[in-house]
Amino acid sequence: MEDQHERFPVDGRVLVEEKVPVEQLVPVKRVPVEERFHFEERVPVEERVPVEENFDPSVMERINEDGYESMSGSGNLDGGLEDEQETLVLEKPAKKLKYHRHTQEQINELETCFKEWPHPDEKQRLDLSRKLNLEPRQVKFWFQNRRTQMKNQLERHENVMLRQENDKLRVENVAIKDAVRNPICNHCGGVAMLGNITIEENQLRVENAQLRDELSRICGLAEKFLGRPVTPLASPIALPRPSSNLELEVAGNGFGGLSSGGTSLPMGPLTRPGMMGVEKPFNSSVFVELAVTAMDELLRLAQADSPIWMTSLDGGKETLNPVEYMRTFSPCIGLKPSGFVTEASRETGIVMINSLALVETLMDGSRWAQMFPCVIAKASTTDVLSSGIGRTRHGALQLMHAEFQVLSPLVPVRQVKFLRFCKQHGEGLWAVVDVSIDTALDGASINSFVNCRRLPSGCVVQDLSNGYTRVTWIEHSEYDESAVHYLYRSLLSSGLGFGALRWLATLQRQCESIAILLSSTVPCEDHSVLTQAGRRSLLQLTNRMRDNFCAGVCASTVRMWNRLHVASLGEDVKVMTRKSMNIPGEPPGVILSAATSVWMPIMHQQLFSFLRDERQRSKWDILSNGGPMQEMIHIPKGQTSSNCVSLLRLNTRNQNDNTMLILQETWADASGSLIVYAPLDVASMRAVMTGGDSSFVALLPSGFAIVPDGSSGYGDDWSGKLARGSSNKGSGSLLTVAFQILVNSLPMAKLNVESVETVNSLLSCTINKIKSAVSSA
Repeated sequence: MEDQHERFPVDGRVLVEEKVPVEQLVPVKRVPVEERFHFEERVPVEERVPVEENFDPSVMERINEDGYESMSGSGNLDGGLEDEQETLVLEKPAKKLKYHRHTQEQINELETCFKEWPHPDEKQRLDLSRKLNLEPRQVKFWFQNRRTQMKNQLERHENVMLRQENDKLRVENVAIKDAVRNPICNHCGGVAMLGNITIEENQLRVENAQLRDELSRICGLAEKFLGRPVTPLASPIALPRPSSNLELEVAGNGFGGLSSGGTSLPMGPLTRPGMMGVEKPFNSSVFVELAVTAMDELLRLAQADSPIWMTSLDGGKETLNPVEYMRTFSPCIGLKPSGFVTEASRETGIVMINSLALVETLMDGSRWAQMFPCVIAKASTTDVLSSGIGRTRHGALQLMHAEFQVLSPLVPVRQVKFLRFCKQHGEGLWAVVDVSIDTALDGASINSFVNCRRLPSGCVVQDLSNGYTRVTWIEHSEYDESAVHYLYRSLLSSGLGFGALRWLATLQRQCESIAILLSSTVPCEDHSVLTQAGRRSLLQLTNRMRDNFCAGVCASTVRMWNRLHVASLGEDVKVMTRKSMNIPGEPPGVILSAATSVWMPIMHQQLFSFLRDERQRSKWDILSNGGPMQEMIHIPKGQTSSNCVSLLRLNTRNQNDNTMLILQETWADASGSLIVYAPLDVASMRAVMTGGDSSFVALLPSGFAIVPDGSSGYGDDWSGKLARGSSNKGSGSLLTVAFQILVNSLPMAKLNVESVETVNSLLSCTINKIKSAVSSA
């Protein structure tokens, strides 16, 4: 029976399929698979590709950097890697497949190229195929398979290393668990009975052990710091709770438990400003280590016969031997910044002060600034790490900030943050060392510019039998020379600007002045006597006049000056202005300061003698009105007559011209000289001379600062030359001229160009008059 089924509609008709009965089907002979398909015998991988155990990881790194490239079906990752030395070539569909084995020369060349570039580009593959007589596809597949092999080898190597590390950690874990289950007593060595110990108590014991180790380390460090043996606490003591948040326990700074001879080291809290105004504690041990290292370097630099210093041929100036210094010391504050230069100097002299008084002065910021008035513009103590031991300054350590200056508008002020460490090395033998601290360490911005770094510098002080002191002063610093005018570069490099000679000369002059001022009363011109109160008031007024003059020349942060940039004045003239409102000792209004520095073809001793001579003052001072000046009061401040405070008046018979007086201070030493003066009215000076309050006397100072030009050595007999008036041909001096003038009595008034031009013309006129008078002398 025919069975019809509808299939597909064709032209509207139905396509039917005729079903064949089963009995009419012809059986088909089944052919085995082996006869239908021919299988090539596969060569084992071990015979075809030698597996490298020692592979080159650098090649694999280059593969991983470029990324993993797939094999494009060229190999079976589960059954093994595809043959790298053979390529399956299909010649004809009807013929069986053939394998072509690469020669040893081809393999060596491919391996060499694989080490150089694991991922060849199209051009490299084409060149390589031509060179080796291979198809480009063969070269491509070989590199793919080689990269896959290298990756698998690296993974197997990493797995072996991780398995070994895992086994080691498993062994350590088992050992730790065994030790926890069977604890041993540290005292008797037997089995410890822990009992019920809470997690908090166990954590406290761990922290206690860490603190003991830290205490032992700090004790070792404190032995160097104090110079005597320090032992930790023999047994744990219940420390009292701090009475305020300003006290620290042992765990806070590591110094609370230190003691030496029954006296503990007083360590205050040391904090720095953090973000959002939150204060963060310092690691004080870092500063202690820095201070100890700096002290050791200072003592070795102060040795008399140290090979670190080289003496000049004339036997005067000492210079640092950089090769020997680098061989002896390692940088304690890091390497020298790019563009910085080094200056180093050492001087030794006798000072009229005992060691204890000098140490107390150096460790007090305000007294230190008063002792060096023209060197230090501003000084302050920011933090005190240790105030000393046994009510002395032995072991005192503190953080300080200071501004150092050379009295010239052409030399920038040096702002330095440093550690100051004081230590007693014997009876009457002290050492005080300074060393800069990193700006990132003290909490300042890392990007903040620092124009100077203070390497270990300071002084070694030793008492003498006559009550005096032998002081060895060392100055060592690094600074940015590009910010210094070319006129003053020789001065700074010779050590006269910020070197040891200037510090020691200033100290000797100030101590001599203090000793002389404690003497008897001072006679006046009219044979009257200036009382002790009047002299004290007059000296206070003089000190304020000198400080205001220095602040106007160098533009330190003591006064808030606004600099004016006037194109017609040039870069060598610095003009600044500020508004004075309700400031005691200053007239109200707009104050203008103008200063400049010039080179003079005359020795600084001769120039100083000319400018301080009241008989020749009319040659350059417009306030003298062309007439001579008379000295009314002379207060000596040194062994030479040039170091004094004077009160001058115009020498004239007309009483109407005597309404103005001039207060003047002069001094000179080996580093330079200074002349500061200010006009005052007679009524104000009478009140001061009778002992009245001098802080309300308004004055605006002017004057001169004179220093050598740095071309000659500073070991000359400067005091003898000052007395004889001799000169050294070929040498000159640097003269700084500065004026402060009230240009408007209204504080809110605007400064006009005419006032600036007037002050500039006053500067130029004064300098020209001095040059004319000096050249004609």
